[in-house]
Amino acid sequence: MKIVEEKHGTDTEEVRESPSYVRTSLAAGMTMGKIPGKFYRDAKLYCINLLLTYDEGCHAKCAYCGLSGSRETESEWTDSSFIRVDWPIFPIEDVKNALRDGICPHVERVCISMITLGRSREDCISVVSDLREVISRISLLITPTIITKDWLIRAKDAGADKIGIAVDTATEEIFEKLRGKGVRGPHKWSKYWETVEDSIDIFGSENVGIHLIVGVGETEKEIIETIQRAQDMGSRTHLFSFFPEEGSLMEDHPQPPLGSYRRVQLARYIINYEFGSSRKMKFNDLGQLVDFGVNHDEFEKLANSGEAFMTSGCKGDKQENACNRPMGNCTPFQASIGHWRNFPIMPDEDDLKKIREQLSDYSLTYEVDDSYIEDS
Repeated sequence: MKIVEEKHGTDTEEVRESPSYVRTSLAAGMTMGKIPGKFYRDAKLYCINLLLTYDEGCHAKCAYCGLSGSRETESEWTDSSFIRVDWPIFPIEDVKNALRDGICPHVERVCISMITLGRSREDCISVVSDLREVISRISLLITPTIITKDWLIRAKDAGADKIGIAVDTATEEIFEKLRGKGVRGPHKWSKYWETVEDSIDIFGSENVGIHLIVGVGETEKEIIETIQRAQDMGSRTHLFSFFPEEGSLMEDHPQPPLGSYRRVQLARYIINYEFGSSRKMKFNDLGQLVDFGVNHDEFEKLANSGEAFMTSGCKGDKQENACNRPMGNCTPFQASIGHWRNFPIMPDEDDLKKIREQLSDYSLTYEVDDSYIEDS
């Protein structure tokens, strides 16, 4: 563990950086008993989400990210939020103890997220090796810009069993605008897809997932075709709904319409579980999905099961989507009025009634009906 001396006196202060320290999602902190709180509708988190942490911060400049080097806030990088929630810092030993001592026995997986910083390459492998002592299922959300195929082999040898790659945008044009040249960022579209291929080659089909964000400028047709591209390669898609991060370049960008997100969710489910393909789906002139490419009975079965609208993430031992990220895409208020973007629990009958209404909503903007606010 690194120690630095203060300028005055002989007192020492711990530098809380990886690999000795990690940031955890707020939900993970609650699950490990480090932070008080209760999940809405008694949801449970089945995956401890970790983020490598450094005082220097991330060198990427992604326009929508709360950890971006372009973010304009008065707080330190280590105090920044990520996917809308706080990420407090804890010693890696605290995480190991929580997993080993039965504090969160329902947890089936750990996911370690890298940042765009050279030091995170070796630190990520170090954290994998450390955690492998207490849990067998370890996912990595990697940064293609700073890794190689040989590094992927080392990560697997260290104990990682699944790889996530945050492609995030549906098209190369949007990628360049929000992550590459448009923001003077280091990321390249071609490198990300090359890493998807390399990861599939090393970890195997179905052990690799790409992240895509709905609502950053793409059409439904574009993102659904990208989901199909990944599926054809052997990768599933983990879907996110855009939520503006304070201080980011896109802090004033609106959330996507709820109907649009529901249609993409169902299309992803159809594609990833091979009930159909994007090639049979139909779209209107605005690129909105109007035909899911399955027969009526199949559509009713899939739409009414509710599974398509749950969080899409890595598998656990028993959970199909162990990485279920409660409140990662919306506020508790939005969830309470039926606007839960990714359900971390199975939707109930009332949820499904609202979902069916939302699937048929072709509004171009997201708005909350005033009656919801008045009744809440």
